[in-house]
Amino acid sequence: MDTDTDKPFVVTGVSDVTQVAQLTGPGAINDTEAVAVAGTDLGSMVTVDDVTYFVFGDTFGTREEGMTGGGGGNWRSNAIAYTTDDDPSDGITFDGWVLDDIGLALEVAVGDKAPNDGGGEVTKIPTYGFAVDGAMYLHYMSVSYWGEPGRWDADHAGLVRSTDEGQTWEVLPDPRWPGDSNFVQVAAAPVTEDGTEYLYLWSIPSGRFGNVQLMRVQATREAVEDLGAYTYFSGTDDDGAPLWSEDMSAAATVLDRAVGELSVIHHEQTDRWLLTTMVDNGDAVLLEGLTPWGPWSEPHVLTTQSETPGLYAPYMSPRYVSEDGGTVYFSLSIWDPYNVFWYSARLETADG
Repeated sequence: MDTDTDKPFVVTGVSDVTQVAQLTGPGAINDTEAVAVAGTDLGSMVTVDDVTYFVFGDTFGTREEGMTGGGGGNWRSNAIAYTTDDDPSDGITFDGWVLDDIGLALEVAVGDKAPNDGGGEVTKIPTYGFAVDGAMYLHYMSVSYWGEPGRWDADHAGLVRSTDEGQTWEVLPDPRWPGDSNFVQVAAAPVTEDGTEYLYLWSIPSGRFGNVQLMRVQATREAVEDLGAYTYFSGTDDDGAPLWSEDMSAAATVLDRAVGELSVIHHEQTDRWLLTTMVDNGDAVLLEGLTPWGPWSEPHVLTTQSETPGLYAPYMSPRYVSEDGGTVYFSLSIWDPYNVFWYSARLETADG
């Protein structure tokens, strides 16, 4: 892994940002009504071999016409579709869904559905997924209160695990991150350091107004399931090498911006890190990082709230980047009609 921070940024902007297709809900390219998905959001991605799993948040089977935002009948806290589609240029066609016994999209991590008064768990929202040693994990946040737009509280964050290719899931008792910590929502990516495989997890607190911090863990099931095995980026030494602390409170901020749901990939063609998120509870943006801990470029706007009202959660996957690296595809949630859409964007680089 290159830790040189003296190299230049190479992404100069984005262009030709295009809504390619609607992935979920009425009018989508996938028949989601058949599995009782009329409205859903998020859609972060984790790829295992040739299968990519799309992980959704609060999901509703029925919705009144013209309804805006989350809500409706047959509420499930989460749902998962999967695909082998490796041509993102015309949208993503799902092969199927993780289903319950009657053939509807399964709530893979059951939320308590407590009243929205801060007294219990309202829902379990998966924030990102990853795979290690034949197991799949979803990092989730236990939401205890939905507040004003972009603000919510969590009791804790944790992991759910599947060892049968996503068909059944178990909520793990450990690890658990405190709900008032900076590790409630994450984006995950594999990183190799001196021959050792790690998972890096870029992390933010509840809501969309926190800064980004970074933790890592060895990519083994034993380590992933042990809170004590995680270390937290705490800065760099005089030579620019990263420092890692076992103390969560020692974590340093790696991106000092108020951001929301995020994803991070390593862009092979430029050997840079790309991060998509929304800034200040507003526009969807892409930033370039020289290393996993930055420095990061200024945001390049993908689409604005005025262009795409109610946008949030732009998620990339390394699978869905064009062969020449010039086009990056991403999912994007839109509050009205509370469903997930597929977008493409052209990266403009200094070398053309």
